[in-house]
Amino acid sequence: MSKPLSVARPVIHHAAALQAAGQAVAKAEVLGINVCVAVVDSSARLVAYLRMPQAFLISDELSVAKAKSVVSVAGLSADALEGALAHEGPHVRQGLLNVAGFTLIRGALPLRDASNPDNPLIGAIGVSGGSEAEDILCAEAAVAALHS
Repeated sequence: MSKPLSVARPVIHHAAALQAAGQAVAKAEVLGINVCVAVVDSSARLVAYLRMPQAFLISDELSVAKAKSVVSVAGLSADALEGALAHEGPHVRQGLLNVAGFTLIRGALPLRDASNPDNPLIGAIGVSGGSEAEDILCAEAAVAALHS
């Protein structure tokens, strides 16, 4: 029996990515903050991006880094990854932080396809511009919109 030459990888649809980004921005408006929002697919490729006027310039790169970081560790949020790293030596945490573009700054969540019984990771959303707590609220609004 031969081994397969390829695998199917579920990715977020562009319309869902735009919906998620829009919901994150809507939540930011309610909170009175200006954010950048990045949605990446399960291969960490940018699918949707929105920048509110007056968002911090650094928020551009941070929103993308946050989303890509979640996907690069199989959908673990920064909180979940910090919990897992608590059982490792400090060199493991430092090693991750030395990877270009990787961050443990909170404000990103995995996006999963709840309509699929396997609930696969299809991407992640990263938000930057408010406090970590505000960024998470924006990301949570986006995730909730995709599952409603």
